Amino acid sequence: MDNDWVDESNLNRQVLYSLKDIGKPKPLAAKEKLKLLNPEVTYKVHFIRLDKVSALKVISQYDIIVDCTDNFASRYLINDASVILNKPLVYGAIHKFSGQLMVLNYKNGPTLRCLYPEPPHPLEVPSCEEFGVIGSVPGLIGSLQATEVLKIILGLDGVLSGKLFMIDTLNFNTWISTFERNPEFSEITELGEYEDCSLYDNKSIKEISAATLKKMLSKNPGIHVIDLRDKEDNDDIGFKTISIPHYDVSRKIKRFTGNDAIVFYCRSGSRSINVINYLQKVYKMDNLYNLIL
Repeated sequence: MDNDWVDESNLNRQVLYSLKDIGKPKPLAAKEKLKLLNPEVTYKVHFIRLDKVSALKVISQYDIIVDCTDNFASRYLINDASVILNKPLVYGAIHKFSGQLMVLNYKNGPTLRCLYPEPPHPLEVPSCEEFGVIGSVPGLIGSLQATEVLKIILGLDGVLSGKLFMIDTLNFNTWISTFERNPEFSEITELGEYEDCSLYDNKSIKEISAATLKKMLSKNPGIHVIDLRDKEDNDDIGFKTISIPHYDVSRKIKRFTGNDAIVFYCRSGSRSINVINYLQKVYKMDNLYNLIL
């Protein structure tokens, strides 16, 4: 189930696809490849976005759910829908050289919320887009997920229920942490909200022009101008700035807290809106401005 299309950037780690698949819907391209491997298998693909409606509709059709998503909103949605429908969930996650694996909601076992009751804020966690992942790690974790699926089907012992398996492929250290079912977080009867819409709400954002900012700086030179662009995007914008990529804001709060006013800049304005909403909501900060050039 996916609503994305194959892109060239996928090919280093998503081995179902090749150059000839670029531009094809991912589920359809995957089905074509898998039918070449085994035409005796029946494949059902869903080229739709996972949301509160589609999650319950699709997950109800299957006996075992495998989560290969890359964001916490989807992971918690899949977990909660699996709990409501009483489906075992094989969970995998990757980051840089490392990966995680566990089986959730298996025979009334622990769920994702037993380990992590609430998802982290999107700006407080690194993403593959910003920090990358070694191309071999998704295949490794995916193969381990497939192994857990086979163990569940065959009724074998040793299923990773209530266990979090972690591997660091840089030095090949592995760990297994155990956790138990928490009834407080496991009794899920309906789906909640899984997107932090406030990240994208620009109704409470104060915009400022370059001319107005120059006037403000002439009166108060201590105003910080934070450049949220990636370090490679270093075109001069005409102001002295502090470079903090948007994904590092939560880790560098101390560099600009305590100021009377803070101005944020990115090329499109979307990152500034996300960061300002985050700081207003989580840190109750005000006097934040989005610089429009």
